[in-house]
Amino acid sequence: MKKKIIFTGGGTAGHVTPNIAMFGCFKENGWDISYIGSYEGMEKGLIEQEGVPYYGIATGKFRRGKSFKELSRNFTDIFRVMKGIGESKKLLKELKPDVIFSKGGFVSVPVVKAAKKLNIPVVIHESDLTPGLANKLSYSAATKICCNFPETLVYLPEGKAVLTGSPIRQKLFEGDAQRGRQFSGMTGKKPILLIIGGSSGAQKVNDAVRNLLPTLLEKFQVIHLCGKGKKDDSRDGIAGYIQYEYISDELPDLFAAADLVISRAGANAICELLALKKPMLLIPLSTGRGDQILNADSFEKQGFANVLDERELSNETLFEAVNKTFAKKDEFIKNMEKASQSDAIKLIYDIVSEAAGFTDK
Repeated sequence: MKKKIIFTGGGTAGHVTPNIAMFGCFKENGWDISYIGSYEGMEKGLIEQEGVPYYGIATGKFRRGKSFKELSRNFTDIFRVMKGIGESKKLLKELKPDVIFSKGGFVSVPVVKAAKKLNIPVVIHESDLTPGLANKLSYSAATKICCNFPETLVYLPEGKAVLTGSPIRQKLFEGDAQRGRQFSGMTGKKPILLIIGGSSGAQKVNDAVRNLLPTLLEKFQVIHLCGKGKKDDSRDGIAGYIQYEYISDELPDLFAAADLVISRAGANAICELLALKKPMLLIPLSTGRGDQILNADSFEKQGFANVLDERELSNETLFEAVNKTFAKKDEFIKNMEKASQSDAIKLIYDIVSEAAGFTDK
């Protein structure tokens, strides 16, 4: 009888791409895969591109604001969640999965709650150092809870928590440094500095890098992924510098070519750099709920990265931080090679298989 798993999670790419990274391992081991997300959430297109059957449900979201509008939407969303639980129960009865793997986001809550009612085992993955609300609401249903950071273990129910790291897309490991240099027009004469700010870019980082370009180019070649709408055409044609709004297919090759990476500190992004053993200078976003700051601090404590506070970002501090990080790159690589989080897919696959009652070891 074929083993069956349902993945769930959505709302942001961070709740979807780790799920996608797990697909290959389960397919190779003969599992039948399905996905439950919201009706028209961003996860729908990403999953359908992978050729995985996708099922939409109703979902709601809890808003922390205190305005009348936000409170009233919280009230109406309760009914959407209840509807989503009913739809999830119907789907689970039809699909008959052996296990659910949830990456979080509010779309996952109805699925996990329905699985609990039907006694279907659930494995949850928490990306950030401090757990998100959707996952917190789901912990009672979980058999195991996987996480990225050692510090997260204290926030999770005793006996359920496992440090695994984050699943990384296999495609990222297939990059070729020579292809990356050819694509970007870089040479082997100077080390390559890769700047990534996410798909939307990081304007403060972009500005600091561009202000410092003449100095950086004395020592490095610079590949700058600056985000949609954030390209500075006046910088085109500068020797040793290339900028792109966004890169997809060639990204593994650019990672392979990079000697040092400057990045924000989103959990999935930095876990990808950890898996690729790339020395990193992290400039965490200083707004929001502060998860990027905590993520970056953890990587610094584990000896994987240097951190520069965005509020202290200037030409001088950036130049000093880049040089400091590059000088310690071998030390960072050595520490990353020892990290227990570097083979997350195998660890998580074994945990999910065990939760489902299988021993695929």
